[in-house]
Amino acid sequence: MRRQRGVALLVVMALLLVLAGVVGGFALDAHVTALQASAQQQRLQLEQAAEGGIEAAAARLLAADPRRRPVPDGRVQVLDGGEGIRIEVRIIDESGKLDLNIAEFTLIARFLQQFVPNAEEAAALAAAIVDWRDPDDLIGPAGGAEAREYRAAGLPWGPANRPFATVAELQRVLGMRPALFRSVRPYLTVHTGLPQPNPAFADRPLLLALGLPPVFVEELLVARSALQPGMPPPLLAGGFVLATAGTGTYSISSRATRADGPGAEIHATVRVGAGGFLGQVYTPLSWRHGHQD
Repeated sequence: MRRQRGVALLVVMALLLVLAGVVGGFALDAHVTALQASAQQQRLQLEQAAEGGIEAAAARLLAADPRRRPVPDGRVQVLDGGEGIRIEVRIIDESGKLDLNIAEFTLIARFLQQFVPNAEEAAALAAAIVDWRDPDDLIGPAGGAEAREYRAAGLPWGPANRPFATVAELQRVLGMRPALFRSVRPYLTVHTGLPQPNPAFADRPLLLALGLPPVFVEELLVARSALQPGMPPPLLAGGFVLATAGTGTYSISSRATRADGPGAEIHATVRVGAGGFLGQVYTPLSWRHGHQD
């Protein structure tokens, strides 16, 4: 009898251990599920806050009072997203960028020279960019890349022989390296249709590519950094007037973060004004989540 009672006790203890494990497993699973749900909720809040930054920027660009319109030169504007959320918004007038579909070979090559080791590599890559968008199969004097060159490089694609649909498509051009693409991407667009960047909003690499004297470039950048909304446009050397109002098409980045670290980021190219979808104050031309890189 004692032996039977001892066996029964061991069985009961084993069952209790099994039940404790099962209960612990359920508790752990419930805890993990709760954490996942909380993280998902925070991520959605941050994404909505980042999208709210885009909305706020577009609305301010259309403000009737010029003193409320931000200067679209990339300076950081901080907004309060509520519930401990900080929103950083940057607005850049798209006209200050180089249009991959319109810019001529010489301008593209001068721009790339500031990011590659030598002028020959810059010229070859500029020629490959032109070959990507033009409809012919001819190689120019500076080199370039048509279908034969892509095959020789072991790539399963060739030039599109049509305009770039997005700036990201530049990564497929023969000779474009990932690190180089990350460096040049902020200065490029496919949305302006302008043969050259607008100097009033272009950044240093593009101003130098336009052939402007370095001293004037620095004067322009200093004057631009001092601009405030509603200020009269300053007059620079040679009668150049520095614009304070944008042209209507903008790159807007909006990053929403909490003090404890998590964040969400949206990069959008928008055209502000009437005609937005379902009454929106802007029309999105591109929309991308995540880091600029």
